[in-house]
Amino acid sequence: MEEAEKGEIFKMNTKPSSMKEAEKGEVFERNTRLRLDNHPEATAEAPSLFTDDIILEILSRLPARSVHRFKCISVSWRNLIADPANRKKLPQTLAGFLYFTTDNIGHHHQFASISGRAPPFDPSLPYLQPNKYKDMTQVDACNGLLLYRGSNNKLVAWNWAKDDFHFVVCNPVTGRWVELPPSPQSPENRFSCIAGLAFDPAVSSHFYVLQFEQTFQGSYITAVNIYSSRTRAWTRRDSGMVEKVVLFYLTRCVFVGGMMYLMGIHKGINEENVLVGVDMEVKVWKIIRVPYSSGVGTLGSSQGCLHFAIASQDQLNKELVSEIELWCLKDRDSKELVQKHTASIDKLMSTTELGYRVAEIHPDCDTIFQGSYGGDTLAAYDMRHQKVCCILNLETNITQWHRFLPYVPLCSESLADADGQ
Repeated sequence: MEEAEKGEIFKMNTKPSSMKEAEKGEVFERNTRLRLDNHPEATAEAPSLFTDDIILEILSRLPARSVHRFKCISVSWRNLIADPANRKKLPQTLAGFLYFTTDNIGHHHQFASISGRAPPFDPSLPYLQPNKYKDMTQVDACNGLLLYRGSNNKLVAWNWAKDDFHFVVCNPVTGRWVELPPSPQSPENRFSCIAGLAFDPAVSSHFYVLQFEQTFQGSYITAVNIYSSRTRAWTRRDSGMVEKVVLFYLTRCVFVGGMMYLMGIHKGINEENVLVGVDMEVKVWKIIRVPYSSGVGTLGSSQGCLHFAIASQDQLNKELVSEIELWCLKDRDSKELVQKHTASIDKLMSTTELGYRVAEIHPDCDTIFQGSYGGDTLAAYDMRHQKVCCILNLETNITQWHRFLPYVPLCSESLADADGQ
């Protein structure tokens, strides 16, 4: 491995605890508001104490949630933050969710906008080479970049080892993209239909794609194929895991704190659901026990920390769900989840009059998004304030258990090794 890449991985793994960074942003925001509240006459003068460049430099170091709240300080700050010319310097917040509908033709890419406005890009990806692939499948999203799987089969064949396909990474805002070379295929023709994208623009413009191998569906993790945009090549490494873990079929991959996390089943004395974490060199594995080990939850990255949402069972009737619980990783090096919030299922259903499952977690706050069992709406529920924020209407013909990919725009022009314009 090149020295530059080693340094990049080191920065990813030694980055300060993201939970602490989020707390720093909240403290800075709270102190600023207290000063302005205690000295109202300073409100109008505060913006003029700094140049725009200094303000932007300060705001660029804060979480997106705090940046958007600072629009309330003054008209000049609001205009500065909202100016399109400054988007490249400031962190962006959640724009919406990617998902797709299917018919006998193939996948149709859709976008559910949080604001209700038009999507920030055309989800049909017109900038990719026309007619290059018969089908493009959404695989993952990470900090503004998207991972797709281009296949020459009309509909996706989940045994990727038997299909002619390429991974494509793109930034849909700028229209820049790169097609990855074919991933290594093992002699055993291993089953490998799980892949994730690892990208942190605060560390580097380079990205990684991790493809997980199992000998067949339901077997243990046997190897990981790693693509580095810095070397423009794949490397294949045996997993080296001591504990036997079977990954959930098409589990969501979440990259946070230099680790890629997935959901799986630990094949110990008693089978239990766990979260599995691995670093970019496939040298460090982390097994995290989850609450209600027999249940399936939803994992995501929120406020720079790994989060996990799960439905808890009714104590009297185990077949019923009583609450939704939101948990987070105690710190970057921990293997312990701590509970943050709970929400009553009865309260959720009385507000929405529909049954929902947890689909995703907001990247900037303690809000969960729930897909309706009918498959045509997505409801945002604020766990901290116990209220429904909004309900998004979805296109019909959506598979009700299909996952949603959260999308946060990346306005930077940079995309390592981009082929397209």
